[in-house]
Amino acid sequence: MRLVIARCSVDYAGRLTAHLPSAPRLILVKADGSVSIHADDRAYKPLNWMSPPCTLKEGIDGEEGVWTVVNKAGEKLIITMEEILHDSSHELGVDPGLIKDGVEAHLQELLADRIETLGESWTLIRREYPTAIGPVDILCRDADGATVAVEIKRRGEIDGVEQLTRYLELLNRDPHLAPVKGIFAAQEIKPQARVLANDRGIGCVVLDYDALRGIEDDKLRLF
Repeated sequence: MRLVIARCSVDYAGRLTAHLPSAPRLILVKADGSVSIHADDRAYKPLNWMSPPCTLKEGIDGEEGVWTVVNKAGEKLIITMEEILHDSSHELGVDPGLIKDGVEAHLQELLADRIETLGESWTLIRREYPTAIGPVDILCRDADGATVAVEIKRRGEIDGVEQLTRYLELLNRDPHLAPVKGIFAAQEIKPQARVLANDRGIGCVVLDYDALRGIEDDKLRLF
């Protein structure tokens, strides 16, 4: 991961345009190719970002202080550096991933065992399907044979949708799986997360933990 603290201005050109005037900011360049720009007052949420796959070029047409980030859709994030205050790179290695709490882990187990809860004739491919950035909770196929990636949370928030979006970007590069759709499943889904998911073509499913546990109990009864 590369961390750059710089006084800079930022321009985004794509489906819309946006401009950040000159100010000190933190720029994160991650190993997966993503670039995000942060202020000191928004917790984890970046001011602007470019998700992978994208390319970063430093200095174009003789402009040494200009970074240009371009994604596969041709959208551009142009960062004009005025003063670099800090620039360092760090090797973080392979992350072990988020350790889910007991409820999330059990939800995953129950839903995988009863994958038809998501739709009639759906079939399970695998739980904890591995990717370069961590395992997908559930990979399955719908009734039409299309691949579906399911991300499970106890409480569904924006960061969970972002996580699933990154998984989908990777999975859709695999010709044996593509096209891959996404489902964001949680006991509770926040309105902002639902809006973001819908905007990205990701389906939302509210899971009833007690009902799934009841289904499991019924399955084990002899009479």
